Amino acid sequence: MKRDTIAALATPNGRGGIGVVRISGELTTTIMREILRKTLTPREATYSPFFAADDEMIDEGIAIYFPNPHSFTGEDVLELQGHGGQVVMDMLLQRILALGARLANPGEFSERAFLNGKLDLAQAESIADLIDASSRQAARSAMQSLQGKFSREINLLNEKIIHLRMYVEASIDFSDEEINFLADEKISLMLQDILQTLTTIQQQAQQGSFLREGITAVIVGKPNVGKSSLLNCLAGKEVAIVTDIPGTTRDVLRDYILIDGIPLHVVDTAGLRDSDDKVEQEGIRRAQQEMQKADVVLVMMDADESEFKFGKEQKVIYIRNKIDLLQLLPRVDRYAEKNRVYLSAMTGAGIDLLKQQIKQEIGYQTSAEGVFLARRRHLDALDRAHHHVQIAKQQLQESASGELAAEDLRLAHL
Repeated sequence: MKRDTIAALATPNGRGGIGVVRISGELTTTIMREILRKTLTPREATYSPFFAADDEMIDEGIAIYFPNPHSFTGEDVLELQGHGGQVVMDMLLQRILALGARLANPGEFSERAFLNGKLDLAQAESIADLIDASSRQAARSAMQSLQGKFSREINLLNEKIIHLRMYVEASIDFSDEEINFLADEKISLMLQDILQTLTTIQQQAQQGSFLREGITAVIVGKPNVGKSSLLNCLAGKEVAIVTDIPGTTRDVLRDYILIDGIPLHVVDTAGLRDSDDKVEQEGIRRAQQEMQKADVVLVMMDADESEFKFGKEQKVIYIRNKIDLLQLLPRVDRYAEKNRVYLSAMTGAGIDLLKQQIKQEIGYQTSAEGVFLARRRHLDALDRAHHHVQIAKQQLQESASGELAAEDLRLAHL
């Protein structure tokens, strides 16, 4: 695919030991000869001066040339590794632009790799995930996606669905035959295998989604039950102001921590109570909004306080705080089909129990193998596919309708 030539810094702006400029496109070899005054041996690191238009030396460093199609973008690529001074890198980049290249748009090198068939979409997205990884687990999962694990799993699943579609549609085409292909046990086994494969991929993708996007935990409760103290304890620093005055927290406070590699977005909210203060009322309204968006709600209360009750669908952990005042030990029990943690936000006793309960509540498995990072659209697509395969199975079992089953398998394949 013929396109213009692009160039960009591959290292962050600012001072550093090394600065890297990359070039990709049809003018790469021309720019290489102008700047280096020679043609490089492909895929061989060469030490060379970098020259300006007046033959003055801009810098010197390592140059590597990757001819198409054996490069990241699938085009001719030149990488110039010089000293990481901001002025030097800018002079080198301006020289490249003067020779006919243009400044690359954000992510354009990865875009060209995708358009030229060097990466699929999941792999291209995983590059950004690898750069943005906030933990070792997230980085490892992003690398698995970059190496194509997610794509291979999906392609294998698609092959299984296509094979079953062929079998079902063939039975429709030859419906006047004496043999009832749809009653064949083979179809049932194939459907079961597809559903098992889908479930496994969904579990891996869900775990990866936690690593990529994190969990939002909202702390709610009446004033002065220790919500801000819990936020500070989880964060390991003084994020919120803690006083004995009810209504100290009037707005939503947020902080970010890691629990076994999972990003946890902790939200502290205003105390829930009746108030004539308009500012406090607004804080309570915002607290209720945050509860609706939360992955898990942490309901704070004193160790001897009556508890709020939530619906079965809401992921809730009840927290009995201030056990240090009642000389109680940290523990976990059940209340109204929800977990209840006894802890002290002031001393930190029981905090590790709370962290474990948060992971358990959302279904995160620390020891999960083969996890790859996934986006929300990946999870939605897998959910839709699972739904249509289930409907196809029901059609074949209850009505032996090959036409309807084939259509649902087609929608699952999409």
